[in-house]
Amino acid sequence: MAELSTYRAASGHFVPVWTIEIQTLPDDVDRILDAVMKVHPLSYGRYQRNASVSAIGRETAQPEPGSTTTTHVDGFEAGSTETYPMVELKISIARDLEVLEKVMDAVIYAHHYEEPVIFLREDWASRARYDPNSDNPNRWWNNGRGLPDRIS
Repeated sequence: MAELSTYRAASGHFVPVWTIEIQTLPDDVDRILDAVMKVHPLSYGRYQRNASVSAIGRETAQPEPGSTTTTHVDGFEAGSTETYPMVELKISIARDLEVLEKVMDAVIYAHHYEEPVIFLREDWASRARYDPNSDNPNRWWNNGRGLPDRIS
């Protein structure tokens, strides 16, 4: 079986990364990204502050006795179900433990939960053969449509 680290195509190659997936409130995404940016540029090719944010979904849990919810929410009964809006925020970093420690400390500090749901995966991210003057008809600057409308 060929090693992905030796993969080379005319279009580019892949690099090993860790993908960090963070479940959070929609309104907290920018605070978390701003905190991470203080310790890591979240680079992807020649762009920084790269992240993916899912559509709004729901997270649900049943807090146990002694949890923060039962401690800080008057009248909340342990074992009752709570459901809140949630998005999945995904970022990627090089597979470097020192970088991971700094990024995770920033995420945990900025997150609204004491025990946020965070997944860490070993992935491979593409890196294209960069050419900002490409005449490829599918590139946004050549396709007649341009960039999509910005959300914010």
